[in-house]
Amino acid sequence: MSEPPPNPAAHPSAPSAAPSLDSPLAGDGQAGPAGDLPGRGDGGAEAFGWLHHFVTALELAPAVAVHSMDQAGTIRFWNRASEELYGIPSGEAVGKPFRELVCHLDRQAEFADAIAAIWCSGHAPPARDWQVQSRTGRRHWVYSCHYPVKHDSVMQEIFCMEVDITARKEAESNLAQAAQVFQNARDAIIMMDADYRVRAVNGAFTSITGHVPEHILGQSLASLGWDAADGFYERIWSELDGQDHWEGELASVRSNGERYPVRVALTAIRDAHGDVSSYMAMLSDISERKRLEEQVRHQAEHDALTGLPNRILFLDRLHQALATWRRQRDRCAVMFLDLDKFKPINDHHGHQAGDAVLREVAARLRACVRRVDTISRLGGDEFVVLLADIKGADQAAHVAGAVTQAVARPIDVGGQQVALSVSIGIALCPDDGDEVEALLHHADVAMYHAKQDGRDTFRFFDPAMNAHVIERVELENRLRQAIESHEFVLEYQPEVEVASGRVGTVEALLRWRHPERGLLLPQHFLPVAEESGLIVPIGEWVLKEACRQARAWGDAGFPVTVAVNLSAAQLAHAGLLAAVDAALQDAGLAPGALELEIAEEALVRGEPAFETAMALRARGVQLSIDRFGTGLSSLEALRRFPLTKLKIDRSYVGNVGHDPVDAAMVPAIISVARSLGLRVVGEGVETAEQLDFLRRHGCDDYQGFYASAAMATPDLSPHPG
Repeated sequence: MSEPPPNPAAHPSAPSAAPSLDSPLAGDGQAGPAGDLPGRGDGGAEAFGWLHHFVTALELAPAVAVHSMDQAGTIRFWNRASEELYGIPSGEAVGKPFRELVCHLDRQAEFADAIAAIWCSGHAPPARDWQVQSRTGRRHWVYSCHYPVKHDSVMQEIFCMEVDITARKEAESNLAQAAQVFQNARDAIIMMDADYRVRAVNGAFTSITGHVPEHILGQSLASLGWDAADGFYERIWSELDGQDHWEGELASVRSNGERYPVRVALTAIRDAHGDVSSYMAMLSDISERKRLEEQVRHQAEHDALTGLPNRILFLDRLHQALATWRRQRDRCAVMFLDLDKFKPINDHHGHQAGDAVLREVAARLRACVRRVDTISRLGGDEFVVLLADIKGADQAAHVAGAVTQAVARPIDVGGQQVALSVSIGIALCPDDGDEVEALLHHADVAMYHAKQDGRDTFRFFDPAMNAHVIERVELENRLRQAIESHEFVLEYQPEVEVASGRVGTVEALLRWRHPERGLLLPQHFLPVAEESGLIVPIGEWVLKEACRQARAWGDAGFPVTVAVNLSAAQLAHAGLLAAVDAALQDAGLAPGALELEIAEEALVRGEPAFETAMALRARGVQLSIDRFGTGLSSLEALRRFPLTKLKIDRSYVGNVGHDPVDAAMVPAIISVARSLGLRVVGEGVETAEQLDFLRRHGCDDYQGFYASAAMATPDLSPHPG
């Protein structure tokens, strides 16, 4: 007999290795799971030959990790697959306790009990999965089969055969997670077979559609009631087969009949051969998103205060109307609306009251037009109306008349009735243009003329109006040049004490020394200056120049107060106080030597005007009401404002000799002013009789041609008293 082959456990790299006689694989009996090893009697050579081939197969098995341990837990055999699985060479494993090489993590005690049970029972337990970690730190899931090996019916060791099932476990985990995602997804998921028949749906499907699974399983998507054109499903299946994906938004119907928008994403799922094996549809209920989008779109296209369309939406509607005109010759009209006398309401009652008035006006405007028409608020108290598909100018005039009457009805503001009016300009398409810019411009021009013609009316655009607009624009541009070129000058008119004839105050009056037109009075340019806002820089120059001149007169021995007119725009301007401070400081003039004349309407402009007036008086600046009697101020407002002087308008003073009403009004005004502690000035005195009238009724000062006209260098010496 030849020598037996070497032990494969001792020489794992030798493919021809076989166990030696002292190997635990050697002995009598039959080899096999839980069986006895072959003996050395009859047929021993064949048994050893069989055993040699068996051990070699175990050693070289590529995917099955095989190892054995004795009752002490010491490794006796460790094949190449075990080396690869655990990352431990055979030479480092054999002879070492298995528990030092491999840990069964939190189930270590359970594994030890399972091995102990095999030694006690001598039977192989059912195969099972274990998660293990080797001393190298590698973790795996293994499928383990343990077999007791006996010699002469006595257990010698336990063979373990293990297969790495980590990939399978990960796949199972992924499948479990996918199942959880499938069931818990917020979107509805529908799985279909290759014939487009529904095979599974998740819980969200019922929540969104209202359909129970039994009603859809085995059916096609068409049973969901999507609003789809003919051939829709054929088109998407064709696209899916070509691109594996289709996505879009559709209108759908829930089981209760409620309509809702849905976003659908369809995906083709292919097998390993590239053939479509199934389809997946994901349905998202986008009702809330659509609601928010509509809310955002509405906010972007509508005025927040009134809910009316804003300029963006109005221009879009106007473009559509003009496109309709070009296709069908349907005429339209644009109406520009500007509320008259709205600002005093805002100033006197506050912005909340003003906002309430604008909302009421918007509601009244809606009632004056048809559903096909568009009303828009451009901002402030300006509105614009698009009348679509009208027959002609008469229809536009009818709507304008209805709007005028609706706005004129009294509006309740905090328990008080306020009255408004509206000025309207109308431009017709195609008569006044068939482009957006032309119609808007011409309607604006017509509205401006409605205001110039007395307000509370409407005017159709006339080409002749453009000439006036061009003239106004040119005047505004020329005013800007005049500021830069220092073309403005001041003339001064004295206010004379009635009793003594002494000049106590000199009023500064603005003039424009125009290079071509000569010396212009304020009525020729101040309205445009106020509308354009140029009155602010012009007014600042007047303040500085008047203060400088007053200081010069004082230095020359004529200490007088200089009076400067303030427009409503100047009084409302945030920079007024700073401008006054700068003018006084630059001139070195005492605040008491400056008097600011404000129009009577300033008394009803509300808190901002009152706060500015209080700040001016706190500085020591004097305040007077100019042209008293021409406005709508109340006695309460007159008492509340920190005034120092009241100037009676020339229209009263000029008529005292022949108008009994004016002759009665002047003494009454003087009496009221005196009761309020105000100094009184009579304006426009041109005769001795008028001066005598004022003297008899206790007027303090007078002003007018009887004393002196306005001059660049006024006479400050005593005048007739």
